[in-house]
Amino acid sequence: MPIESLFPRLEPLLPRVQKPIQYVGGELNSVVKDWDSADVRWCLMYPDAYEVGLPNQGVQILYEVLNERDGVLAERTYAVWPDMEELLREHGIPQFTVDAHRPVNAFDVLGVSFATELGYTNMLAALDLAGIPLEAAHRGDDHPIVIAGGHAAFNPEPVADFIDAAVLGDGEEIALAISEVIREWKADGRPATAGRTPRDELLFRLAASGGVYVPKFYDVDYLPDGRIKRVAPNRPGVPWRVSKHTVMDLDKWPYPTKALVPLAETVHERFSVEIFRGCTRGCRFCQAGMITRPVRERSISAIGDMVQRGLESSGFEEIGLLSLSSADHSEIAGIAKGLADRYEGTNTSLSLPSTRVDAFNVTLANELSRNGRRSGLTFAPEGGSERIRKVINKMVTEEDLVRTVTTAYSHGWRQVKLYFMCGLPTETDEDVLAIADLARKVIDTGREVTGSRDIRCTVSIGGFIPKPHTPFQWAGQLDPETTNARLAKLRDAIRSDRRYSRAIGFRYHDGEPGVVEGLLSRGDRRVGAVIRRVWEYGGRFDGWREHFSYDRWMKAATEVWAEQPISVEWFTVRERDYAEVLPWDHLDSGLDRDWLWEDWQDALSEVEVDDCRWTPCFDCGVCPQLGTEIQTGPTGKQLLPLTPINRPAVTAETPATAAAALKATASPS
Repeated sequence: MPIESLFPRLEPLLPRVQKPIQYVGGELNSVVKDWDSADVRWCLMYPDAYEVGLPNQGVQILYEVLNERDGVLAERTYAVWPDMEELLREHGIPQFTVDAHRPVNAFDVLGVSFATELGYTNMLAALDLAGIPLEAAHRGDDHPIVIAGGHAAFNPEPVADFIDAAVLGDGEEIALAISEVIREWKADGRPATAGRTPRDELLFRLAASGGVYVPKFYDVDYLPDGRIKRVAPNRPGVPWRVSKHTVMDLDKWPYPTKALVPLAETVHERFSVEIFRGCTRGCRFCQAGMITRPVRERSISAIGDMVQRGLESSGFEEIGLLSLSSADHSEIAGIAKGLADRYEGTNTSLSLPSTRVDAFNVTLANELSRNGRRSGLTFAPEGGSERIRKVINKMVTEEDLVRTVTTAYSHGWRQVKLYFMCGLPTETDEDVLAIADLARKVIDTGREVTGSRDIRCTVSIGGFIPKPHTPFQWAGQLDPETTNARLAKLRDAIRSDRRYSRAIGFRYHDGEPGVVEGLLSRGDRRVGAVIRRVWEYGGRFDGWREHFSYDRWMKAATEVWAEQPISVEWFTVRERDYAEVLPWDHLDSGLDRDWLWEDWQDALSEVEVDDCRWTPCFDCGVCPQLGTEIQTGPTGKQLLPLTPINRPAVTAETPATAAAALKATASPS
């Protein structure tokens, strides 16, 4: 039965909201498939504003992979701004997709991709607008299955009451496998077997594979002091542990081939190619580096093909070479030179958003800037003192940084941005104040090698937040009062010396938002009631400074937990011990828990650990579990064609048909 578009009802409201273009759809390379021709229908949501959500690489990849599959349909929805939410409620218009403006409630699956936990209240707003009961237990057989993905899904417990399922890791293969399970369930007549409702039967089929986590099939028991006693399946056939998904051959999944081109301004407007996944640098604070292991590289030829197709189909003039540390690709020099050669004389420029201090070299930087303007360089020492960098395993010395910026300034760069964190384990005031000393040395170096005072350095500070599946998952988080006091001392240290005050910029975030993110990051199911209370009090867009309210979160937590032995401080500043059951211990990121604990002890002892790509294995557990090895080049392939094209590319190509669906086969451990 066709589902009618909501746009005729929506269109009269658009002149009454800010940025109405974000709700219109029709972007270049967007897809609207016939509703009745699809057996399985996905609505993909990035729970933030259109301008943030549209460029998201994960959503774009799944959107294309799913729409290439016969009988599967995928559309997108984003969080609507408060002005639009008010009008939708006033006129009885539900949450809609931007592709065909169909109601979200009509789809089989609502897949929500969480890059950060601060999108949880936006998900609740979207569910309520869509007419989908907030709590999974209250949903009927005709409501969509709500599935969480993204990095935050590695601990989905705070939203366990609101989602039906969660998927850990790479989404390309498992999204198609889920589609096939839904298709078979529908073909079977939506059966209800063994006393299960049709909805529970579908969820059981997904959970039994070991690759989809269904929270309602697990019970959580607590100790009197508030700690978790155990997490266990509550029915036979459900695995004790749920494993992450890992795509090993990235060349077989060359997505996106046709990037969505936004109609409205977005945070990133470029064609992005993920040149490799995973990271083995071993930064102890970095959840992304830990949960995406092992390293898997795209070949130089596959990267070249993706860039060519992407530029032809999108018209973008910037290529972003993405990964957690892009300069670590074993063939990055050949990639940069090959692309610079090919697009020399055109309007196409290259960017490497993530560059380590010890991976930077001026030859690479010159290749990247050959067709574009020479903008500022960004490096992330993370810690101000050498001692704290040993704690976090960021093996960058002061000499490394000074040598790198000396090279940059002497070759024409005039601006450097340095990113640090405040609140790291064992940190003292002296560790933070060392940031000011480092920034002054950077300015002195630039002035010396250039003979100019026109040298800038921007110091940007973020708050450290302990994350699940990292060695710091047991660490206590710094309280906001101490965080703010240290940042104030650093600000004064930077601004007090007039010789540097105008040359050094200082940007930082207050400690309060980090406390909320820390609560959501390491919380358990009892945090869900707080999230709901915050949403009921009007919480939306918590990742935006102008919408975030620390007092609202603290009020909600105080009210909800008034009679319980837990609090915000209990979840955040409290250090855990080895024996404590963590809320995510039943979710397998591939990392051995004992290895994480040993690395935590090494951190406290200020012991550094080498990158295992180039040294013997440290037994983190990932490679044996997957039966694979870390991928390193060179591949022996070339970037083709290497001849310069001397003109912007404009011709579109048809994307390759998606690879066959792979069933989730991970067995419980």
